[in-house]
Amino acid sequence: MLKNHFSTGHFVKIAFRNFWNHKLFSFINIFGLSIGISAALVIYLIVQYEFSFDGFHKDKDRIYRIYSKIEHPDLILLNSGVPIPAANVIRDEVSGMEKVSHFITTYDLKVSIPISDQLSPAVYPGQKNIIYADDNYFSVFQYEWLAGSVRSALQDPYRVVLSESRAKTYFPNISYQEVLGKRVIYDDSMQVIVSGIIKDFDRPTDFNFKEFISKATIENKRIRGQWNWDDWGSINSSSQLFVKLNDGVNPSLIKSQLDNIAKKYKEEDVTQLLQPLKTLHFNSDLNAFDNRQANKPTLIGLLLVATFILLLGCINFINLATARSVNRAKEIGIRKTIGSGKSQLLVQFLSETFALTLIATTLSLVIAPGLLNIFRDFIPPGVSIKSINQPHVWFFLIALVLIVSILAGLYPAIIMSGFKPVAVLKNQTVSTDGQSRKAWLRQTLTVTQFVITQVILIATLIVAKQINYSLHKELGYKKDAIVFLNTDRDIFSTEKDTRRFVLMEKLKALPEIEQISLGSAPPASSTFNVRTMKFLKDKQIIETNVETKTADPGYFDLYKMKILAGRNFLPSDTIKEFIINETYARVLGFTNPADALGKLIQWRKKYPIVGVLSDFHVKSTHEPIKPLAYTADLANSYTIHIALRPRGNDPLAWQKALDKTAKLYKEIYPKDDFKYTFFDESIAAFYKVEQDMIRLLKWAAGLCILISCLGLLGLVIHVTTQRTKEIGVRKILGASVGQLVTLLSKDFVTLVIIAFIIATPIAWWAMHQWLADFTYRVDIGWLVFVVVGIGAVLIAMLTVSYQAIRAAIMNPVTSLRNE
Repeated sequence: MLKNHFSTGHFVKIAFRNFWNHKLFSFINIFGLSIGISAALVIYLIVQYEFSFDGFHKDKDRIYRIYSKIEHPDLILLNSGVPIPAANVIRDEVSGMEKVSHFITTYDLKVSIPISDQLSPAVYPGQKNIIYADDNYFSVFQYEWLAGSVRSALQDPYRVVLSESRAKTYFPNISYQEVLGKRVIYDDSMQVIVSGIIKDFDRPTDFNFKEFISKATIENKRIRGQWNWDDWGSINSSSQLFVKLNDGVNPSLIKSQLDNIAKKYKEEDVTQLLQPLKTLHFNSDLNAFDNRQANKPTLIGLLLVATFILLLGCINFINLATARSVNRAKEIGIRKTIGSGKSQLLVQFLSETFALTLIATTLSLVIAPGLLNIFRDFIPPGVSIKSINQPHVWFFLIALVLIVSILAGLYPAIIMSGFKPVAVLKNQTVSTDGQSRKAWLRQTLTVTQFVITQVILIATLIVAKQINYSLHKELGYKKDAIVFLNTDRDIFSTEKDTRRFVLMEKLKALPEIEQISLGSAPPASSTFNVRTMKFLKDKQIIETNVETKTADPGYFDLYKMKILAGRNFLPSDTIKEFIINETYARVLGFTNPADALGKLIQWRKKYPIVGVLSDFHVKSTHEPIKPLAYTADLANSYTIHIALRPRGNDPLAWQKALDKTAKLYKEIYPKDDFKYTFFDESIAAFYKVEQDMIRLLKWAAGLCILISCLGLLGLVIHVTTQRTKEIGVRKILGASVGQLVTLLSKDFVTLVIIAFIIATPIAWWAMHQWLADFTYRVDIGWLVFVVVGIGAVLIAMLTVSYQAIRAAIMNPVTSLRNE
């Protein structure tokens, strides 16, 4: 009597024998699944990394940042900072908070470490991630202390806490205890004593600060003036305030108290709000200390893409498994006849799916490093191939194998294990209702594949169209062949720093430089400074938040900006007059720019409007153009703008100019690093999220097309194999190759056309929603849909035609030999 019981080894043996006997179908399934699984793995690493930021802090759910919301009738602005005096008032007058910490971020500082009286100090120019922190900082954020006391490290002025990495850089080869009491000098004029060493965070965080100077150090120095220390009306994002709420306190209780403070101490158009710590890494309206932030919609899009690609691989498996079920019908009938139960067959077919998925997953681990390299500039720096070797990643892969095995294998297993032995052995399986249901399911799944593929293709073309429009739109200024560089300013020195003027005079003598100018930021910049300005019109005060920039008289000519009315600045070291943009003139009520000339704007004092600029884009095309004013405050201008001459026949002309500029810069600033930025590159950076998205969509579209075509090819091979004898009979009866190819292809092409009809409204709606984020955007148009529709049909026809032609030209004698 035959044995009914099948061991696991027996199941595996049968599975691998089946794979070997059907190599092409096995390859299609394994390759399709491996692409889907590798894409899912890479995307999982990215998404998990981004969502893990600052999730390790103790009491993280009780930690909030207080930020500012500035409301005017014409616009609303958000600023991640608070007025300097708000910190002490909130600490003293708001209840429900366990700890309040105020710190001030800085730009890069030069650090000098005295070695001895005889030797020059070790100098580290341009050190980043330095803040002025109060003594509550380390109570809100928990660090591991290697030396010093958390309670007293920042209480006194002229104290600094170093991270472990900075301590090793500044004081190598000595113990942490020996580092305590050592001197550190900032920008040659502020000397502090090391009072503590803390361990660097070893998990993803936006709090990458490495040096913590006691805030008390600057409270009585001249440096405090640059932050408008006692001015409630001045809000700078460098002034950061974090609070830890008492356990069980509702944030709305804090919000109502903050509203009362707003009414008590300052104008009601500025309020403070609470931002949960967990949103710090994602809210681009409120920066995360100038660190790279993630975009939640993009991450969600990544997850959808991974799901779609994985789903396409599963659809291929289901389609091919159900299509090939007829070929395995006799095997199933015989197994049932000799005693195999439905449950045993079910386990057998699921085991085959599991083994195939396991092979695909193993192959995906080989593919994943390549995908990581392809997307290296898109993938966060903390994600690498080493990231795979983590327990949660292996759990993810195991879960993925099980889910895909069940998702892809359960339905085919149920179908095949449900065949009736009598019907099978009488060759009646093809004519049963079950077969028509399977054909309907295959058609539905094939349509689903091409719906997904065509939606992603349409999205790719529209995103590319919008980015191209944004990068090539007339922005209102020249952007090519312009370089800008920031010069150092010694904020601790009591003497006026004139080195930048000396540098400019030297640069003007270089033949490779066409024009040079001094100002603040370029016309378009990620940094901005906003002031509240007042204008009296018809006895009513128009109060507006206005972005301000500084420029010398040559600035507008260098950037080819158009002055619609009035004149350029007169040279000045202080604020004496304003040049405003068209938008600000309209806000003030002047439809004719010339009518604004001579009118007085009040900011601290009253200054006349001497010119009106044609509107230009200060940010990306996401944002509308807002009120803006230029002043000629050269005493507070530290950015040098350089227009390079055309390269002509010398491709190295610009590099030569930059090399000469670097040499002159080092003569004037010998201890500083020479850094420059091409203006057009800084504009392109506004669209990095979109550029990353288009790269992602291109690859996703390519993978979707590949997987869909693989599945289509497998189905065509199966259909032509099943209809071999029919093709032979038709050829004998006079059917041409073209007629046979049309017969075999039309059903598949019809499915692609149906998919296009379904995909079109879905894609239109999704892209209409996406484009709504752009103030200046392209029209979607119908051409994109036509291109994708025709392209999808052509791709399907090319995929189908090869196998169809091959079957159509086969010798009919061979086809009918076994009839």
